[in-house]
Amino acid sequence: MQSIVILVSGRGSNMEAMLAAGLPCRVAAVIANKADAKGLETARARGIPAVVVAHAGHASRQSFDAALAAEIDRHAPDLVVLAGFMRILGEDFVRRYQGRLMNIHPSLLPAFPGLHTHRRALDAGCRVHGCTVHFVTPALDNGPIIAQAAVPVRPDDSEETLAARVLAQEHVIYPQAVRWFVEGRLRLTEDGRVRLSGEQTAAAALLSPPPDAR
Repeated sequence: MQSIVILVSGRGSNMEAMLAAGLPCRVAAVIANKADAKGLETARARGIPAVVVAHAGHASRQSFDAALAAEIDRHAPDLVVLAGFMRILGEDFVRRYQGRLMNIHPSLLPAFPGLHTHRRALDAGCRVHGCTVHFVTPALDNGPIIAQAAVPVRPDDSEETLAARVLAQEHVIYPQAVRWFVEGRLRLTEDGRVRLSGEQTAAAALLSPPPDAR
């Protein structure tokens, strides 16, 4: 059975979704960069090793990355999953785990990389918004896309209501992407392309607003 390590910075709701999904893998450890991350409590309650590698204790990003990598490697995971891990990781770290470092971003990449995605989608007048699971590369929020989920943007949406609708879809597609990987169905090729065996073709396009039914 393959194993994963999950990195969190806060409550870890995507981590909770993975644990609830009954994935065919072992969670070797949950690692946080903050001692008060709620995700650590969830891990401990389930008997999963919970470790803190505090970024505040390191003078440089390189020093933190090295300490984090050392802790990850101690658990020898097949996949490293970023689940609300709010630290930018350096190029050397990312390349160390190339093809087995996964993240989820709350937008339909390549639209709205970075922060405040829901506000920016509303300000841009988007009709659809969503989330993206991708392999991590040195370029921020720019890695090869594994899966996406789209939601409609409603006229009365606030950042909070839109974020909640997107988060619900994150909890669906992120565990699915991890499942594909640990089942050996998902890989990143040498030329940086995502390959997924047994992929299903979408039955219909998503249109928002929908065409008039006449």
